[in-house]
Amino acid sequence: MLIKDLKNIKKSCVSFFYYYLNNMTIFTYLYKMYDTLTVIVRLTNWISLKMKILQYDCFSGISGDMNLGAMIDLGVDKDFLISQLKKLGVDGWEITVEKDQRHGITGTKVTVYDCHEHHHYHEHEEEEQHHHEHKHQHFIGLDDNHAHTHEHLHESEHHHSHVHRHLSDIRKIINESGLSDKEKELSLKMFKKVAEAEAKVHNADIEEVHFHEVGTIDSIIDIVGAAICFNALEVDAVHVSPVELGGGFVRCAHGTLPVPAPATTEIIKDIPVRRDGVNFEATTPTGATIVATLGNSFGTPPKMIIEKTGYGIGQKQNPEKPNILRVFLGETVEEESGHDAILIECNIDDMSTELIGYVYDKLFEAGANDVYISSIMMKKGRPGNLLSVICEKEAEDKIKEVIFTQTTTIGLRVFPFRKETLERSFDTMETKYGPMTIKRSMFKGKVVSAKPEFDECKQIADKHNIPLKEVYNNIIADIKNDERDSK
Repeated sequence: MLIKDLKNIKKSCVSFFYYYLNNMTIFTYLYKMYDTLTVIVRLTNWISLKMKILQYDCFSGISGDMNLGAMIDLGVDKDFLISQLKKLGVDGWEITVEKDQRHGITGTKVTVYDCHEHHHYHEHEEEEQHHHEHKHQHFIGLDDNHAHTHEHLHESEHHHSHVHRHLSDIRKIINESGLSDKEKELSLKMFKKVAEAEAKVHNADIEEVHFHEVGTIDSIIDIVGAAICFNALEVDAVHVSPVELGGGFVRCAHGTLPVPAPATTEIIKDIPVRRDGVNFEATTPTGATIVATLGNSFGTPPKMIIEKTGYGIGQKQNPEKPNILRVFLGETVEEESGHDAILIECNIDDMSTELIGYVYDKLFEAGANDVYISSIMMKKGRPGNLLSVICEKEAEDKIKEVIFTQTTTIGLRVFPFRKETLERSFDTMETKYGPMTIKRSMFKGKVVSAKPEFDECKQIADKHNIPLKEVYNNIIADIKNDERDSK
């Protein structure tokens, strides 16, 4: 839906853009030629709908460091990322970048440390005389970058110094930094989303909320780093697959909490998720914030041509599935509104209508898309029924077999035809009955129909012992209110 909307918006800018070109002085044109050619390329992509898209495949969740690893693996230059992060003007952080594997898949593992906690951990490690060698690049915030090989162990979690910050503190750090305006804006947008979630969970004012885990220096680096990487990729849209949240319990500043933590739940609401795929916190508040802020569409991925794939390696080892964040970078492909299909028909005048219901079920089992009966008047004034079946070419033979073996007809009419359909999408909306699947139909990018899944409405009606029409009408009202609020 977003891509269709953008197409209309961007097409409307073309005439103005070329008017601007025609009225530029030759000197201004030469001066701006590089930027202009870049814009032309981007506009050409937009109009042809070959939009650059970033897709998050969160089958094992997402955390801040997994995201940074995936971005670097996708092609964001790590030296550029480090140099931009130094513009924050805060010290006390340290970042390592290394290649690692999960279940035989090689990707990039990024670990962000609080320097004080990290150095204390190294001293403790030397006392215990642990010997586990890693070769990787090691960067320290505000100091010269350096690469070295040393022996140390990695803990599975970030190391926090328990510095509690307010939104105003984060805002001051970012606004006074040397980051670009786009990087500042996106970073602040992410932190505001966290603050809003924390404020709702703790019933507090947004400016009074204490950032705990997300306020530590490593999480600041994760979030600001996500903004830097996103802007570096220059994508037109971001799609997020269903996000694995994990299961079990997690220890945080407020004690032991069930996964997902309340703040994570609030941040990621209205986004398709999965639970209990792993028995640990697969999606952290920072990870939830990144996809909730960047995502333009969620759920079933759009049709696209994949150009690059990046893998961000998670800190934990999971024997069941690879603890990896996978991201795709590519171009979208405009989907046609219709496709070729087959219509199979036959006339029946000598078969009990009781048997037709059974045939209905068999036809759908064989792959029919639609089956319907029309009353007709046949030769010699005999009333009969016209059986019509719509199916894909691949199901044609099975459909024919069912009709010939399960009905009394001795002949069929087969018509290939073009089936034109509206673009459809499915999303989850919060209603008075809880989360509901909403089916939306679009024509030229504009929603022309939105309704709840009928089977879910029936389940609610049965569960609460209320009329089905009452459930349906209430959800339709919720959909209209949601559309009105979003305008």
